[in-house]
Amino acid sequence: MSAPVLIPQPRSADPSVDHTIQAIVTGASTTETCTTELAAGPWNFDSRPGYGPGSSMGDVIPTGSPRQGELPVEYREASAEQLDLRVRAAKATLGDRVKILGHFYQREEVVRHADYIGDSFQLANAAKAHPEAEAIVFCGVHFMAETADLLSGPEQAVILPNLAAGCSMADMADIDQVEDCWEQLAEIYGDMDAPDAAGRVPVIPVTYMNSSAAIKGFVGRHGGIVCTSSNAQTVLEWAFERGRRVLFFPDQHLGRNTAKAMGVPLEHMPMWNPRKPLGGATPGELAAARVILWHGFCSVHRRFTVDQIDKARAEHPGVRVIVHPECPMAVVDAADESGSTDYIRRAIEGASEPTTFAIGTEVNLVQRLAADHPQHTIFCLDPVVCPCSTMYRIHPGYLAWVLEGLVAGRILNRISVPQDVAGPAQIALERMLAAKPPAAAASGWENAS
Repeated sequence: MSAPVLIPQPRSADPSVDHTIQAIVTGASTTETCTTELAAGPWNFDSRPGYGPGSSMGDVIPTGSPRQGELPVEYREASAEQLDLRVRAAKATLGDRVKILGHFYQREEVVRHADYIGDSFQLANAAKAHPEAEAIVFCGVHFMAETADLLSGPEQAVILPNLAAGCSMADMADIDQVEDCWEQLAEIYGDMDAPDAAGRVPVIPVTYMNSSAAIKGFVGRHGGIVCTSSNAQTVLEWAFERGRRVLFFPDQHLGRNTAKAMGVPLEHMPMWNPRKPLGGATPGELAAARVILWHGFCSVHRRFTVDQIDKARAEHPGVRVIVHPECPMAVVDAADESGSTDYIRRAIEGASEPTTFAIGTEVNLVQRLAADHPQHTIFCLDPVVCPCSTMYRIHPGYLAWVLEGLVAGRILNRISVPQDVAGPAQIALERMLAAKPPAAAASGWENAS
């Protein structure tokens, strides 16, 4: 897979959110953070149930969610400089035997070591494009590592540096709830495999990439497809060609914002709450539905508000407001533009004149963009520094640990999807990869640093 090379540029600002949080905690900055616990190493929370400090700390984690074992003391006590040197040395030793994938929302101290940086769609392609690598180290969250395992070769090891890096949104739709929903919908719509005169079945399931492999497997078994924020509209168009309606999970906001932009009326998008009979909808609402939205959300993007946009416009006349489509509909409607993390990055890179940008997405990406583009004024809409709880569980200490394990011949924290789940999940993912958005960059950008 060809990819443009990322040429390091001079930075006028510090891209490290960790540095910002440490300054807040020591009183060197008057900026606010949602919790001072973010200043501690994530290993302090590995033994506790929960997503950890950050945006998802109030979300309820399911029983039995993966926990990370104790990180050896040498990594917990190493300085940032020592960890940086150890990661670089391990990478140099391993060479092409390993590829490191880093999500846009990863902390600067981790993402600087990534061979590919991107959103979930781009990194899915990157995982598939390197059959020569013995191991793929995925600096992201659990469902992303599962996806990499589904798309990589059977002999390749996919490693998640911290097993506690889950996703609260993905956990909002478990396989038992989705199977139960499907059974209830069959009572309303009849045979779910029976096409009408136009060849369309009653429902096509569409799952956001932010879902477990088991959910992706369900979708694959029932003729459905996976989407990301990069290709959600393309995927919904694909689904509407094959079904009279779509069951979209787990993120209600991406589903609502995408379908609304395609002209689907809000009254034809009932919500499905898995804790209520028929999801809390009436049979009539479900009969008229075009898109059935699951009651799920991203705690990062739910923090953004219309009031924040109004404040940005008052304080920065001419500001260009861009938000992620996981934000609530009112926020997306109030913004100038909405798009995936990669869309946001490309919009800033494509601005030829100095511009003020107010961005509604995860703060690690926003702060990195501000440092990389000093000709612009770039700030996060939410003034409170509150990174993604689970992305922030990946720390250079864990990255050094798994890489040095590979150097020593040990595979640590391997993520493997059972074959009975992998088969249908791969079908759903391959459908997604084939449904490319027009003129979209399908690959990540290579980090030459």
